[in-house]
Amino acid sequence: MPLMNDACRIGIPLATAGLMAPVAVASDLIPVPDFTEYQVPVSMPPAPDHPLWEWLNVSLLLAALLAASYIALVSRSRRNMFLLTIGSLIWFGFLYEGCICAIGSIQNVVLAVFDTSYAIPLTVVLVFLLPLGFTLFFGRVFCAAVCPLGAIQEIVAVRTTRVPSWLDHSLGLFPYIYLGLAVIYAATGTAFVICRYDPFVPMFRLSGDVNMLIFGGALLVMGVFIGRPYCRYLCPYGAVLAVLSRVSKWHTRIPPDECIKCRLCEDSCPYGAIERPSMPPARETRPAARRSLAVMLALAPLLVIGAAGLGWLMTVPLARLDHNVRLAERIHAEDTGQVEGMTDASEAFRNTGQPKEELLAMVADIRSRIRLFAVLLGAWTGLVVAVKLISLSVYRRRDEYQPDRSRCVSCGRCYWYCPCEQVRLGLIDDISELVDLETEEAKAAS
Repeated sequence: MPLMNDACRIGIPLATAGLMAPVAVASDLIPVPDFTEYQVPVSMPPAPDHPLWEWLNVSLLLAALLAASYIALVSRSRRNMFLLTIGSLIWFGFLYEGCICAIGSIQNVVLAVFDTSYAIPLTVVLVFLLPLGFTLFFGRVFCAAVCPLGAIQEIVAVRTTRVPSWLDHSLGLFPYIYLGLAVIYAATGTAFVICRYDPFVPMFRLSGDVNMLIFGGALLVMGVFIGRPYCRYLCPYGAVLAVLSRVSKWHTRIPPDECIKCRLCEDSCPYGAIERPSMPPARETRPAARRSLAVMLALAPLLVIGAAGLGWLMTVPLARLDHNVRLAERIHAEDTGQVEGMTDASEAFRNTGQPKEELLAMVADIRSRIRLFAVLLGAWTGLVVAVKLISLSVYRRRDEYQPDRSRCVSCGRCYWYCPCEQVRLGLIDDISELVDLETEEAKAAS
C-alpha cells in the first residue's frame, strides 16, 4: 500500500504534465488573434429581381384583375373564378413567393412618402395602385381571385358557419387598427410589420419563422369553418379596399335580373356579406331610433379624443418594436443592476465604444416621432369605432337581397344558388323547378 500511494503521488502529476504539454506547445505555435484592426463586413442585401421579371408580374397582375372583373360582372361564372383563384395562388403565391404583394406594398409607399431618401420602384407603386383602381370601378375583384392570401383561404373554406353579427362587426374593426399600426412603423422606419407577421408568405416560400408557420396553419384550419379569417379580421389592405368598394361604380349583383327573394343566396355566402331586404321601421320606434343616432353622433368626438389620449399613453410599448429602443432599455437595466449579465446586443454595443448618450438621444428622437403617430393612431381607432356605431344606427332601405359592398369579395359563390342565374345559364327552364314561389310567399306572410 505505501508503494501504491507513492506511485499515485508521482504518477498523477506526471500524467497531468504529459497531457498539458501538447496544449502548451500549441499555444506557442498558434498566436492569439488580433482584432484591433478588424472591420465588421457590410451586410449586402440580396440582389433584386430582374426588371423584366418584375414587369412580368405587374402584367400578370393586370391580366388577372381584368379576368376577375369580367368573370364577376359579365360571365358570372363561379367555376372560372375558382380556376383563376388556383392560378393566382400558384403564380403570385408559390412561384412568386408572395412578394412583393399589394398588401405589403402599403409599407413601401408610406415609407417613400415620409422618407425622401427611400427610392420606391415603379413596379411596387403599380402593385399597390392597380387593385385600388379596379376596386373603385368593379368592387373587390382583387380579393375575389387574385390575392394569393385570399386564394389559399378561399380553397379551404368548405364547411363554413355563420359568425354572429355582433362578433363579425367587432372583429371587423381590427384590420383598420392594424392598418394604422403598419403606417406608424413604416413612416418612422421602425419595421415592416405586415411582412414580419405575414402568416402565409412563409408557406409560399416553404421556409420562415416557425411561429408564423404555426399561425398560418391555424388560420387555414380556422378557415375551414370561418370563411377567410385573415381577410375579414386582419388584412390591412382589405380595410382600404372595403372603403373604396362602397363607392365602386359597378359591383357584383346576386341575381342577373330581378330578385325573387328566395333566400337561397343568403345561406350560400360564407362571409356574411349578403344583406336581407329591410322593412321600414315602425312609426312608434322611429323616435327611439333618432335618439340612438343622436347619441352616437354626440359620442363620436369623445371617442376620438379619448382614444387619442390612450394612444399617447401607448407610446412607450409601441416604441419597443424598434431594436434601438430595446437595446437602450437593456443597457439601462444592466447599468442600474436590474438584470445580471449582458446580451449579445448589449455586449456588442459596449465593445463599439459608442457613448451611451448618443444611443439615448437616438431613442428619445424615435419615441418623440412615435408619440405623434401613436396619438394619430388612437384618434384613428376612435374614429373607426365611431363610424361603425353610427353606420349601425342608420336605417338603409333594401328591397332585395344584395351584397354588402364593403364585405363582399366577389367570389361568386352566390351565383350558383340563385335560381334566376340557373335559368339564365339554361340549366333549368323554370324557376319553379327550384323554388315554389307560392310556398315561399306563404311562409313570408306567416
